[in-house]
Amino acid sequence: MAWPSGRHHAAKALRQYGLIPTVEVEDAPEELRKALAWLEKASVPLSDLVKAETTRAALAAVALNMDGKAAAATTYRRKRSVFYNVLQYAVELELLDFNPVDKLRVTANRKKVVEAVDRRSVVNPRQARELLAAVSYVGSRGKDGKRGERLVAFFASYFAALRPGDALGLRVKNCHLPQTGWGSVTVERSPPAAGKRYTDSGEVHDDRGLKHRGEDDAPTLPIPPQLVVILREHINRFKVTDYLLRSAKGMPVSPSSYVRVWREARRLALTPAQVDSPLAARPYDLRHAGVSLWLNAGVNAPEVADRAGHSVDVLLKVYAKCIDGDTKIMNERDPGFMRDGDGGDRI
Repeated sequence: MAWPSGRHHAAKALRQYGLIPTVEVEDAPEELRKALAWLEKASVPLSDLVKAETTRAALAAVALNMDGKAAAATTYRRKRSVFYNVLQYAVELELLDFNPVDKLRVTANRKKVVEAVDRRSVVNPRQARELLAAVSYVGSRGKDGKRGERLVAFFASYFAALRPGDALGLRVKNCHLPQTGWGSVTVERSPPAAGKRYTDSGEVHDDRGLKHRGEDDAPTLPIPPQLVVILREHINRFKVTDYLLRSAKGMPVSPSSYVRVWREARRLALTPAQVDSPLAARPYDLRHAGVSLWLNAGVNAPEVADRAGHSVDVLLKVYAKCIDGDTKIMNERDPGFMRDGDGGDRI
């Protein structure tokens, strides 16, 4: 069957009503109810997926974006994984006898996808410090100070290479912040922001365990003196007693809030060419910079992997990137290794 007029209505209907058990379809606007009715009529029975041609057609659809163009390899892999797991769940519920995808012949020319960090997005330590300074200047000043000042500690998680969600879950009681020297933070939970419709709790932020770690795993991570000082100043400045990072109203910091601050900080700290480049385009890029810095400083891979919450294999494939600004240093080093014992160039 052909799509109804405005295929985005169908996607929106599924996203906001059709796939959320707690939402009543009757409450949807008329155009979305019509889209849901069309989807129900056009959908094939689950049992049809035992036919190879039906499963192949589904995988072919997964490989496309909403505009009909081919999706990126990483996008396809992620969507294919979701599709596979949905079918695996159907097997667990005894709605299918086997996962139809397992019966398909895998083509030998399938692209190998490695979600490596774009080295152009990774800042060096000087750039990171300049960005942190710029964050403190963002926003109009009120009785509680500039809104950027409240987020300096959040972006300073660069020094510990924390994921944004892990940083938002930090609590004062889990921070060891001595007057001098290194300290530590224990990361217990990560509160991702998904919206009230999509969380188990009905709140904007859900309560989750740490990514790639066990449900009760709570690693204690060493933090350098620079971050110790920033966290101590943050706690004293904003009279923090529980969660380290909260808005002026005491609410969890939303991604939209810290992304806006970050965009303004980039415009203050970077050159126009750098602002238009991938350099630190997202707050998450600070994590990549932190992990890359550890690796380039010579910290052994197993230790870095443990701190970052990855396997060594993933770490070396994804995070082992040179930091921005090292090319000049490498080019200026003694090129003697390119010469043979007689002083001639090696071929």
